[in-house]
Amino acid sequence: MRVTHVVSAALLTLGLAAAPAAADSSPSPSASEDSGAPTAAGTSFRTAAEIEQGQQATANGSAGDYLYWSFPADAGQRPTVKATVKLPDTHAAQTWQLDVYDGLRRRQACQYGANTRTAAQGTASVELACTLRTVRAWSETWANDPLPGTYYVRLTVVNVPTSDLGLTVDTEVRVDSKDIGGSAAVDGSLAEPLVPGVAVRSEAEEEDSSSAVLSSIEPDDGWSSGWWSDRWVWTGVGGVLAALAGIGGYALTRGSGRPRGVPPGA
Repeated sequence: MRVTHVVSAALLTLGLAAAPAAADSSPSPSASEDSGAPTAAGTSFRTAAEIEQGQQATANGSAGDYLYWSFPADAGQRPTVKATVKLPDTHAAQTWQLDVYDGLRRRQACQYGANTRTAAQGTASVELACTLRTVRAWSETWANDPLPGTYYVRLTVVNVPTSDLGLTVDTEVRVDSKDIGGSAAVDGSLAEPLVPGVAVRSEAEEEDSSSAVLSSIEPDDGWSSGWWSDRWVWTGVGGVLAALAGIGGYALTRGSGRPRGVPPGA
């Protein structure tokens, strides 16, 4: 009986020791599954896959297809779009291009970055990047400045031989922004961000009824009002310093009182 108890205790100890190891060996969910990033791209502006800034979207496509994504950008942000195209083992020279459009579907120029690159024959992948100008809260109607709202990313091959049309490619797209702050602030703001379906949504709110909209993406902290920026802080600090400088200058130049030798009634 004593031997039986000893064997049972040993088996129980081994079982408890093996349990954590078994739990640790179980596969953990991948980061891509938790992020919720899309794994397919749209084929037009209306069907563009919605992604948030900081997410890495993936998609499979064919050489010759137009791949579309959309993301939100608010005033004061300077978005940078990066794309990686993984090519098949055997292919001819191909030229890929990354274009970014604003909420009015106006093509936005890249401030810097290589948005067009040629992959030589046999190259495994090609990387593209486009950094936009800083998004402004308001602009003149004739200007082509970036404005708050939805932005569209289009990735396609612009120079491909007929023999390579239809070849399978894997793509990765990521959008990040740098907050520029008050240096890019302007006086004024849009009534509504340039988001597809915003007019339909406004009418639905007035009628107190639900209605479908084309886009539901927006920044994590909501759209900014456009009137507040850290420029107000620096303006206030500058005003206080100017007042102190004026008081100091007056104290230095006013003198110590009446000149000596001058009678009081003079």
